[in-house]
Amino acid sequence: MKRILLDCDPGIDDALAIALAHGSPELEVVGLTTVAGNVGLEHTTPNALRLAEFYGMDVPVAAGAQRPLVRPRHTASTVHGSTGLGDVVLPEAKRQPHPEHAVDYIVDTVSASPGEISLVAVGPLTNIALALRKEPRITEWVREFVIMGGSYTRGNVTPAAEFNIGADPEAASVVFEAPWRTVVFGLDLTHQARASAEVRERFTGLGRLQHELLAPCLDFYGSNRQYRELGPAIHDACAVAYVISPELFTLQEARIDVETSGRFTSGMTVTDFASEETNNAVVATALDQRGFWDLVTDAFERVARTMPAAPSA
Repeated sequence: MKRILLDCDPGIDDALAIALAHGSPELEVVGLTTVAGNVGLEHTTPNALRLAEFYGMDVPVAAGAQRPLVRPRHTASTVHGSTGLGDVVLPEAKRQPHPEHAVDYIVDTVSASPGEISLVAVGPLTNIALALRKEPRITEWVREFVIMGGSYTRGNVTPAAEFNIGADPEAASVVFEAPWRTVVFGLDLTHQARASAEVRERFTGLGRLQHELLAPCLDFYGSNRQYRELGPAIHDACAVAYVISPELFTLQEARIDVETSGRFTSGMTVTDFASEETNNAVVATALDQRGFWDLVTDAFERVARTMPAAPSA
């Protein structure tokens, strides 16, 4: 069984990624760390706590960076809603956040189990950059480092920049310059993972999970104009799926550098597939869509069977 530490900014697709991780028998979730991103930290941390209790997870949730390293905060509330989960309102969590800062939790968890933790970041990379500054040896201690972020052909917050990278390009630059091989799931890959009407039909019969979370979240997500025709892309789940079943993805080695100063290209992940000697990343380019949705559906069914009963009125 692989052990996964998920750094996230819930966020609708983060919520689905957390469910995938929790519902996968191949994974043990050792913690959720939160960062400002899709919405502010004042929402991402409570969302992570509420989602964990909703799913029936017994994991620490540690709050992290409230803002990018040097830039003003930029959110995606127009896509995820003002509190991050669209129109979904989950019960307030009974548990409090872990007393450690997310950066300390990442460093302590990885250092305590060298070679065992898959560190997966599906929000802006602020926490990861700060963890690298505090303890550069985490690059040696992780089993693998996987992100959802970037693109080699397009952006979604500007023509050049994907949101997670564009929200904190300086942090992303620190991460890609570190001496590890980052496994990258960018928009070119994640746009292949769309929750179409046919896919959503597979989620019927999942009880509270479907009615209280999946359906309203995907309805809200899908109302965004870029998703109306094909269905919303559940970006973050792709990074988690890789940890479970890497054979679902076609991968290509590349050199990625992050633009931090361009007037029109700030946040761009400049990707060179021809640079063999200086490669610092493995980029996912194609998805086995049938296998991916089989994996996700099986995990969601497992979550639906084991989640706590609805609280009494």
